[in-house]
Amino acid sequence: MPLNIKIIAPDKTIWDTTAEEIILPSSTGQLGILVNHAPLLTALDIGVMRIRIKKQWMPVVLLGGFAEIENNEIIILVNGAEEIADIDLEKSQLLLKNATSMLQKALTNKDKIEATQNIRKARARLQAAMMEKG
Repeated sequence: MPLNIKIIAPDKTIWDTTAEEIILPSSTGQLGILVNHAPLLTALDIGVMRIRIKKQWMPVVLLGGFAEIENNEIIILVNGAEEIADIDLEKSQLLLKNATSMLQKALTNKDKIEATQNIRKARARLQAAMMEKG
């Protein structure tokens, strides 16, 4: 029996598939989910979710949200998600460089928080891109 996975963003359903295993970027660290996992509701951090389908791992960048696991169904509600095909490695490197520069120049707490979030997003994109190449 596989895991049924739905990834839902505010504007569309990103994924609706079955998988053998997933690893979620929870707010307390990486969280592995296999078939018959105990019911769970967890907050998700900005990071890379990995999905294993037919023994192959696929990365998906999640931009924060929540996951509910129950009866081999995983519903993931996210602020945003990016599939590996949508990630440009060079653009992600440039965004990381720009966000790091913005953090160094930030004067207000709001600017620091925004720059830090942009750094985390860029790092997640780079991590996913490197997994795919790797």
